[in-house]
Amino acid sequence: MKPIAVFRHSPTEGPGHFAAYVAGLGREIRLYAMDVGDPVPTDPSAFAGLCFMGGPMSVNDPLPWIPPVLELIRKAVAADIPVIGHCLGGQLMSKALGGTVGANRCKEIGWLDVHATDPKTAQWFGDRARFPSFHWHGETFTLPAGATRILASDGCDNQAWVMGKHLAMQCHIEMTEDLVKSWCAGGADEIAEASAQPTVQQPADIQRDLEARVAALHAVAESAYAKWVQGLKD
Repeated sequence: MKPIAVFRHSPTEGPGHFAAYVAGLGREIRLYAMDVGDPVPTDPSAFAGLCFMGGPMSVNDPLPWIPPVLELIRKAVAADIPVIGHCLGGQLMSKALGGTVGANRCKEIGWLDVHATDPKTAQWFGDRARFPSFHWHGETFTLPAGATRILASDGCDNQAWVMGKHLAMQCHIEMTEDLVKSWCAGGADEIAEASAQPTVQQPADIQRDLEARVAALHAVAESAYAKWVQGLKD
C-alpha cells in the first residue's frame, strides 16, 4: 500500500487523532514538516492520499512552501487522489482550487457547534445535525467551483466543503487532549487579546470536561476519516 502524506506546517499542529486512526488501519504515514524545511513532493501519485494540518500562518503569506503545496493539491485533485485539510489545510485546498481566503467576521477559539448544511453532510459526519467541534482561526475560505458546503457555524459560514472524495475543513476534528492543552498554553496571549468576542473561550473553559469532549470529537472525526479513506489510491 502507498503511504498517506501528512503535511505539518507548525511543530505544535501535528496530525493528532488522524495519525492514530490511520495507524489503526495498519497504514503508513509519511510526514512532511514544512516548519523545518522539508521539500514539498511534486508527484502526488506516490501517495494513497494527502492530508494537510493546521498552522498559525496565512495561506496568503509569502512563504516559499505555499506555491508548491498549492500545485501539489491541484495535481492530486486532477489525478483523483483524495485530499483532506484541517483549518489551514482546508484553506490551502480552497486557494489551490480557485477559492479565496481572508478575514472571518470573528475569531473562533474553543468548542463551538457546527451544523449540517446539505444532505451530503451525513455521508461524512453521520446522522448529526449539529455537534461541537474545536476551533482556532481568524480567517476563512470561500468554496471553489464544484464544491458543496456541508458544515457551518454561527460565527463562520463555511466550516467544511466536499468535492467528490476531497474534504476541506475550517474546524479541527483531529484534536487530542495534549494538543488542546498545548494550544491553550501557547495561545494564551491571543485568547486574551480577543477575549471580548463571544466566539472566543477562555483556557479554563476550553479544558473543562476535556476527556469527554475529545472522546466525542474522536467519534465525529472517525466518521469523516472512514469516508475519506474509502477513496485512497493504492
